[in-house]
Amino acid sequence: MGKIDIQKEIIFKTARSSGKGGQNVNKVETMVEGYFHIADSKILSETQRETVLQKLNNRITAEGYLLVKSQAARTQLSNKQLVIKKINELINQSLIKPRKRIASTPSKASKEKRIEQKKLKSQVKDRRKKVNIHTD
Repeated sequence: MGKIDIQKEIIFKTARSSGKGGQNVNKVETMVEGYFHIADSKILSETQRETVLQKLNNRITAEGYLLVKSQAARTQLSNKQLVIKKINELINQSLIKPRKRIASTPSKASKEKRIEQKKLKSQVKDRRKKVNIHTD
C-alpha cells in the first residue's frame, strides 16, 4: 500500500512561539498547529478512518481532530512543513498492519543449554547449605 498524503485536508493555525528566534519571537507568529479531521476526510476510506481513530485515539481531540504542533524552527514555513510531515507520518504509521507472529519451538541445543544452566544454579544453591559435621 502506498503512502497517503493528507496535506490538502490539514487546517493550519498560527500563534506566537516560545522557541528560538530572539526578538523575532515577540513579533512574529512562528508556531504552527495542524488540525486534521479524520471523520470528514475524503482521502481515507471508511476502514482506514476506523483504523486511524482506533490507533491514534490518545492524540485525537474531543471534536475528532488530530492535533499536531510545531515550534522547533524559526520560520512559520519550516514549522508548517514539520507539521505536515508529522501528521503524514502518524497517519501512515497507524495504517501499517502488524505482521502476525509465527510461533516457534526452542531448538534442541537451547533446551540442553537451559537444563545445564539449571543444574549449575542448583549446585551453587546446594553449596550454600550448612555443612553437617556430625554424620552418624
